[in-house]
Amino acid sequence: MISKIKKTKIITKNKIHPTDTGSSDVQVGILTERINQLADHLKLHKKDNSSRRGLLKMVSKRLSHIKYLKKVDTDRHVASVKVSKSK
Repeated sequence: MISKIKKTKIITKNKIHPTDTGSSDVQVGILTERINQLADHLKLHKKDNSSRRGLLKMVSKRLSHIKYLKKVDTDRHVASVKVSKSK
């Protein structure tokens, strides 16, 4: 799980307007953080298949949001990919 402080930092980093908490940009950032945490967990617990399944679902959901951003607004897509790769 992501702590409330970390989640707030991710939201402020990726938001489009002052009250934005659920746009695709923000969701990509939050999913990226959760994916990184779960990947670290799976390095220690190699046989945790239920967590691995959850990881694959999160990766798929993040990819869907990225494809949507690419279709709707290319500039936001490029910015969100840069933010997710910089971590």
